[in-house]
Amino acid sequence: MTDLVIRTLDASSAALFRTMPDPLALAEKHRSTRYRPDWQRVALRDGRTVARAAWWGRPEDLEPLVINWFDVAEGEEAAGAELLRTAPWQTPELELDLPVGWRDDPRLRAAADTRATAARRAGYTPLVDRFLYRWTPDLGLPERPGRLRFAPEPDDAVFHGLLRRIHSVTLDAHALRAVAEGGVDHAAQEELDGLRRLPSPRAWWQVARTPGGDPVGIHIPAANPSGPCVGFVGVVPEHRGHGYAYDLLAECTHFLAARGAFIAAATDQGNLPMAAHFAAAGYPVVRERVNYWADDATGAG
Repeated sequence: MTDLVIRTLDASSAALFRTMPDPLALAEKHRSTRYRPDWQRVALRDGRTVARAAWWGRPEDLEPLVINWFDVAEGEEAAGAELLRTAPWQTPELELDLPVGWRDDPRLRAAADTRATAARRAGYTPLVDRFLYRWTPDLGLPERPGRLRFAPEPDDAVFHGLLRRIHSVTLDAHALRAVAEGGVDHAAQEELDGLRRLPSPRAWWQVARTPGGDPVGIHIPAANPSGPCVGFVGVVPEHRGHGYAYDLLAECTHFLAARGAFIAAATDQGNLPMAAHFAAAGYPVVRERVNYWADDATGAG
C-alpha cells in the first residue's frame, strides 16, 4: 500500500473535498452548510481521496466547534483515524449523520461501520444516537392545547435556574455528560452558553407557566446558520407526566412557522417521551445521527 498524504485544504485545493463517493448523502445534508476551506482536511493515497473531514464553526470563531462531516473509504479506517488524530484543532465532538433506516440497509450499514471504526481508532467514543427532524408547512401546524401561558424572560438567571432544575433529572445524553463532568450548575451553564451562541434573537426565548404563574418549563425558538430550529424544550421535574413538553413544542412550532418555511429539530433516540411528542406534533424523522465524544480532545494534533 502506498504512503498516505494528509492535506489541510485552502481555496485553491478545496475541490479535493468533493472527490469521494457519498453513500451517506452528506453533500445533500450539508447543502447549506458553510465551511472554511482551511478547516477541511483530506487523506490521499495515489492521488485519490480516501478520507475527508470538515470542522465547522461560526464565522467569528477562532477555532472550530465540531466535526460534522467525516467520510472514509472502505478499508481505509486507519487513514480516517490518522486524519483526525493529526488535526491541529481541539474538537471533542464528532457528528456522524446517517440516512433513516441505515441499520437495515447492508450497504449503508457497512459505510457507517467503516466511519465508526475510524472514529473509534482516533479516540472518539459513541455518546448518543439521535433523530433529526424537519417540519415544513405542508405538514400542518400542531394544535395548541392552551393549558400554559408563554412569555419572554429577559433575565438569564431565570433560564439558568430552570435549566438547572430540568437537567437535575434528564434523559439527554449531552446534559448527563455535562453533569458527570462538572455537576448540574455546569450542565445548566453549558446549555445556556450554547443557546447564546445561536444567531437568533435572545428575545425569542420563552418561559411557560401555569395559569397560576408556576413555572413549568422553557422553550427556545431559535435559528442556526442553516435556518429556523427548535433550540430547546424542557419541563421541570415536578411538572412532568402531564405531556407539557408537547405544549411547549407546539408553541415553539407556531412561533417559528411565522418566521420561516421549515423548522429543524433533534432529540436523543433514547428520550422516548420527547420522540413521541415530536411524532404527535407532526415532525418526520429525516436523518439519524451518532454523536461521538473525546474527553481528552483526541482530535487535536
